[in-house]
Amino acid sequence: MEPVAADPQDLGAQALQTWDAERLSAEQRESAESAALVAAAQPLRERLLAEVAALPALPGVYRFLDARGQVLYVGKAKLLKRRVSSYFQRDHQGTRIGLMVARIAKLETTVVRTEAEALLLENTLIKSLNPRFNILFRDDKSYPYLRFTAHEFARVSYYRGSVDRRGQYFGPYPNGLAVRQTIELVQRVFRLRTCEDAVFNHRSRPCLLHQIKRCTAPCVGLIDAENYRRDVERAATFLRGGAEEVMGELQRRMAAHAEALEYERAAELRDQIASLAQVLQQQAVEASSASGSERDVDIVAVRVRGGRACVNLAMVRGGRHLGDRSHFPAQVEEGTRVSTEEEGDQVKGEAQLVLEAFLSQHYLGAQVPPLVLVNETVDPALAEALGQQAGHRVVLQDQPRGPRRIWLDMCIQGAELALQRLLAEEGSQQARTRALAEVLGLDQGDLAALRIECFDISHTAGEATVASCVVFEQHAMQSSQYRRYNIAGIQGGDDYAAMRQVLMRRYERMGQGEGEVRWPDVVLIDGGKGQVKIAREVFEALGIDLGRIVGVEKGEGRKVGLEELVFADGRAKLSLPPHSAALMLVAEIRDEAHRFAITGMRARRASTRLRSSRLEDIAGVGPRKRTALLQRFGGLRGVEAASVEELASVKGISRELAQEIYRAFR
Repeated sequence: MEPVAADPQDLGAQALQTWDAERLSAEQRESAESAALVAAAQPLRERLLAEVAALPALPGVYRFLDARGQVLYVGKAKLLKRRVSSYFQRDHQGTRIGLMVARIAKLETTVVRTEAEALLLENTLIKSLNPRFNILFRDDKSYPYLRFTAHEFARVSYYRGSVDRRGQYFGPYPNGLAVRQTIELVQRVFRLRTCEDAVFNHRSRPCLLHQIKRCTAPCVGLIDAENYRRDVERAATFLRGGAEEVMGELQRRMAAHAEALEYERAAELRDQIASLAQVLQQQAVEASSASGSERDVDIVAVRVRGGRACVNLAMVRGGRHLGDRSHFPAQVEEGTRVSTEEEGDQVKGEAQLVLEAFLSQHYLGAQVPPLVLVNETVDPALAEALGQQAGHRVVLQDQPRGPRRIWLDMCIQGAELALQRLLAEEGSQQARTRALAEVLGLDQGDLAALRIECFDISHTAGEATVASCVVFEQHAMQSSQYRRYNIAGIQGGDDYAAMRQVLMRRYERMGQGEGEVRWPDVVLIDGGKGQVKIAREVFEALGIDLGRIVGVEKGEGRKVGLEELVFADGRAKLSLPPHSAALMLVAEIRDEAHRFAITGMRARRASTRLRSSRLEDIAGVGPRKRTALLQRFGGLRGVEAASVEELASVKGISRELAQEIYRAFR
């Protein structure tokens, strides 16, 4: 009996019914899971709402924490109850603030007396807790100063650090270049010394700076202490903005010397006056144009575009425009969206929030001038808080006129240009990351999350072997995640054994779940087939995907730009064009690993050689034998632990000498 052919329409209907049933089942499961999550979160949300309802209508600081106790956000409020409740009363779906609110598991608050106190406490907590959703400005360098030392013949010098009462300090300056230019100015006009005290105390004749008229040579008595002190006072007056006063005094002294027929001294003062006049003409803002209240002014301008922000800080000290410095907040996109808030009927924009975050983090706890020009309206409580901690009235002016308007426009232009450069650089960095991901066949969905770790080995003829691991993530090198590994227990100069050891030490711990570092997407090995083979063996032993391994093999003649990529998973060797963006990124990461390894090796070698001088103190052990011993045993510790027979096995070491070495370390 022949089988009856099924009707295609019936088959299609059956398939459609099956698909509908499966889809319905999936939708039901998803709905059930969502309902379960909502049910689990309901008691937590009810508890948080109860805590919010109990908050007082007083100024204070609030902190949102997740289930693990990590601080998500720190904020201040004029009225705690109204401010905190706004997070739970509005629909924040699809925004960063919504992501944060979904993670809130705990609320902590601190009530203070005034909004200014709330600002001070908020800034302290942000700096100490480093919350993820705040606008954060990170700057590991303090601002530099120009210093006159407390010496009979004061030295003018560059200084960075905490200011004390020993000596006179001028600044702060926006950058080191501004300090060095001012030091050069002081040398040219007032001829103060810049040499260290150790040099000053042992000079027997004037140095070159005296010959080119940059120093009056107090070291050899060519100027007495009283006249040098007057030059220091004039320089200090000039740096504080008293250029006209200094110029007038120099002119009077020049006329007096001329009347007394002291033409050589008058000519020296004439040259000083000419130098000072030339300096004043070169300033974008002349000292004569600044009133007494404008001698020390900071100008702060903010620009926000493309999810990034730039705050440009320009400084005027003593009526002189010293230059500017740009700051870029970390996580600005998350911070600005989370921080958008309403105080009454006023809604703060992104630029205003970024500016307030910078002013509080930069000035609270630091020196602040009496006048700060800004390009956005700032909360009056912030000016009050700054004045309280500074000990004088602080004015934050956002609508200046006259010369102040010119200063602010210049600062705004600087912020705009710096932001343009940042966006252009980040665009280029993202393009390089995308090119490399495309070449390696990686997922290009979230390029910022692409993590690359690169390893290199460095030693000197087998001595002081060090392995480096550098990390590339977020389109940039992450120096805080770099690691060095001192290699021990291997034959000196065995790069393969060193690579095996560092890879095993790195990834065996990660495989055991130790630490919070996530697995890399790519592991770059500085080397060809041999190094890649070692990496393959380690990864196979640890059960790690071999597709992560990429070797960087030097091309023909070991020329830069001819490198080839070697894979451990069987893919063919890959050659990229010399100007390929992907190859340029690989070369940058590889070179950084090489640099980091070399600096570590040199430090270890210097330490080893300092300690290994004990070898050369042994009669019969010279530089060559010392090097041979260190290379054979991998360092001084290996030599110390070696037996007489092992020491005698080294070329050039007799048994008698081996016994002497053995006794020297016992």
